[in-house]
Amino acid sequence: MDSLEDTFEALSISRRLQPDEPSYILDLALSPVDLIAASCSNHVVRLHAKETLRVLGEHQGHTGAVFGVRFSPSSPDLLFTGSSDGTLRCWDVRRPGSSAVRVLRSDPDHSYCSFDVSCNGTVVCAGTEQLGDDSFLVFWDSRTTGGGAKQEGLLGVYSESHSDDITAVRFHPKQADRLASGSTDGLVNVFDLSLGEEDDALVTTCNCDSSASTLCWSGKSQDQLLCLTHDEGLHLWDLSRLDSDDSFTLFGSSDARTLISLPDGTSLDYFVGGTWLEEAGRLVVVGGSHSGELRLLDCSGGEPKLMKSLSGGHSSTVRCFQWDAVGGALLTGGEDGQLLQWKAGAEEISVGQKGDLKSVSSMQLKAKSHRKQALKREKKHTF
Repeated sequence: MDSLEDTFEALSISRRLQPDEPSYILDLALSPVDLIAASCSNHVVRLHAKETLRVLGEHQGHTGAVFGVRFSPSSPDLLFTGSSDGTLRCWDVRRPGSSAVRVLRSDPDHSYCSFDVSCNGTVVCAGTEQLGDDSFLVFWDSRTTGGGAKQEGLLGVYSESHSDDITAVRFHPKQADRLASGSTDGLVNVFDLSLGEEDDALVTTCNCDSSASTLCWSGKSQDQLLCLTHDEGLHLWDLSRLDSDDSFTLFGSSDARTLISLPDGTSLDYFVGGTWLEEAGRLVVVGGSHSGELRLLDCSGGEPKLMKSLSGGHSSTVRCFQWDAVGGALLTGGEDGQLLQWKAGAEEISVGQKGDLKSVSSMQLKAKSHRKQALKREKKHTF
């Protein structure tokens, strides 16, 4: 088997999909049944064939931005979506175009900005925007049935651990009761939900000194936690060291872009996110430039190191990516409306209209900026 470096070095565009009516692609999810779900800035969730990228259908129903998509780990035909319209919705992807089979709600004043599904598929957690002086982690039983007109399946809320928008929620990939949350208050909290009440469940609090953007569990035992911030900070903590005298901070930088040397003289403008590649034992972070270039970075040792640059694909900011370990492909989506598939040694096949691949100015008015400047508020916790 080729090494990860060999695979990445040979990556090139395999397929390119440009929809007829471009809209930002905000998030991607992969299912075990060869589907891709893409949330778009026009509030639509599209379903694609994983191998060919062809559009198989879509789901509509949200009235606000759809910031996240997650397939149920226990029922891969069920897709959860989170929206700023105050609902999480569950769809049966075997019936494209059908209404949501479940609608999850909490307080009518709650507006969500992050969510995730536990690895056993039984619990859904969403983080809210700040409401008054509080922000909430809201929990539901994902097996709830019914239309969701009331608060069906609501298990409870945590309200004391964050004081600003909860912008990242991530369940542990193997421990269903382990949850991490990040906020614009500069804090990243780790909970053990099996311990019950919020004060008891809070295992530790890490300070990322900025507004948390994305979280990723990593490491061979997946007991490390990566945090990227909205102003391009990068932090990596080893939570297995919590009970020792050793520092659990493996790496921390308030602007990790300055640590990366690019051979072509260009700059790294932003980080998209991170993913743990279990078979290769590597933590990979994807970054890019606003003109569309992508950088694949190895962060296994903490400090990011450039592995591969990808160009000729996107023409503007990339919002999301997924690594398809089975197919050996990198999937990327961005503000140019394109969905791209990158494979080792591939030759490009155009799936849809290529057209003008620049960002559509009208969409810039409808979608939040990637940098989400509004999140850069004064921190309410200083340590």
